[in-house]
Amino acid sequence: MPQAIAFAAYGGPEVLQPTGIDIPEPDPDQVRVAVRAAGVNPLDWKLRSGNLAAVMPVPLPHIPGLEFAGTVDAVGDGVSGLEPGDEVFGRAQYAYATLLIADTALLRVRPDGLDVFRAAGLPVAAEAAYRGLDELGVAAGETVLVHGAGGAVGNLAVQFAVARGAHVVGTAAERVHQRLADLGAVPVSYGEGWAERVRAVAPRGVDAVLDTSGADVLGESVALASGGARRVLTLADPRAAEAHGVRFSSGEAQRTGPALDQALALHRRGTLTVPLHEPFPLTEAARAHAAGEAGGLDTKLVLTTEN
Repeated sequence: MPQAIAFAAYGGPEVLQPTGIDIPEPDPDQVRVAVRAAGVNPLDWKLRSGNLAAVMPVPLPHIPGLEFAGTVDAVGDGVSGLEPGDEVFGRAQYAYATLLIADTALLRVRPDGLDVFRAAGLPVAAEAAYRGLDELGVAAGETVLVHGAGGAVGNLAVQFAVARGAHVVGTAAERVHQRLADLGAVPVSYGEGWAERVRAVAPRGVDAVLDTSGADVLGESVALASGGARRVLTLADPRAAEAHGVRFSSGEAQRTGPALDQALALHRRGTLTVPLHEPFPLTEAARAHAAGEAGGLDTKLVLTTEN
């Protein structure tokens, strides 16, 4: 029987427990995938803790997970271009499992050279980074400030913005400054005085600001952006967005395909960078959640079904 990790009640990481699951045959536009790795995201532990129960309740028991990499196990009638045995990665619900159903529009074939763990950690962050830059209308020659550039979303936002021909300034911990510089960004330390440090490296100001950090940065970001509040967008702080008159953007599955195409284009160029934490076994998902909630990580958390 296929296995999964689920929680039957809201609570700490310890509520994550193994469970058996039944997986149906795929619909005409779907494939069934034997999961090899699943990404772990902040939304996973926010749902598990119950912190979002008032606005995003989930039926219990609930299997977390929104991204995966694995091997096609079966294809729905009418699916073309994929067959059992193909290696794929993408976005799907209930990814903390050994088997899942995925829509073909939300996955891509995993190419040689992109390992299964980094592939599993791409879809959610890639979609968020792609969406943020798209909604801001970041164009070649513009200067964009990315808050939280050392995190999973910020890391890809830097790479996608550089690929657009933008100049990038990224706030991050000093321990990742060299990595950001290698990606083509100008790193700036976050924390008190960050705005002055940004002005020092971008004396003409910035055209747009993408906040992936959720830190208290939106007020000063509006003052920095040449387009004011309309060119500031946060992916992490809806309450502050409302307070400062800037936009908040949440996940849109339909942008996953184009976002993965952008990541794959960088992979083909040999420039895609996905810093990875040592994978946790699926059965130790609670440890992965605890590590994520503790904070301070500059690497992507993933689970593996492989021994």
